Amino acid sequence: MTRQFNSIEDELHFVEFRQELLFNNTGIDRLLFEYEITQEEYRKIMNLMDSMRNQLDNGEKISHGTFERKMYEIIPSHNGDYHMCEYIAREFMDAGRWEEVFPALYGDMPKYQYLKKS
Repeated sequence: MTRQFNSIEDELHFVEFRQELLFNNTGIDRLLFEYEITQEEYRKIMNLMDSMRNQLDNGEKISHGTFERKMYEIIPSHNGDYHMCEYIAREFMDAGRWEEVFPALYGDMPKYQYLKKS
């Protein structure tokens, strides 16, 4: 994917954010870098994760289908890449951030059944 920018300032901001991701080098930073996610998209993803947590706190059910649809609204260039959505939610859980969200979204899948046992 090649990003298009409206101005040199937008492109510079994107490059600076990517440099910060490389410097931090956490699991989530590596995913954001790999998927060429902008800082603004990252903020929206964190807001979505907060929203998912709030729904859980209010006793509401959340689904990976709804989560993925909302992720595609944030990052339309990755529409249909459900692996990206899953990986990002998983990295947040592994980092101890919104850790209750991933099992609620993906815990019913056979490959993640072990999450329900622990």
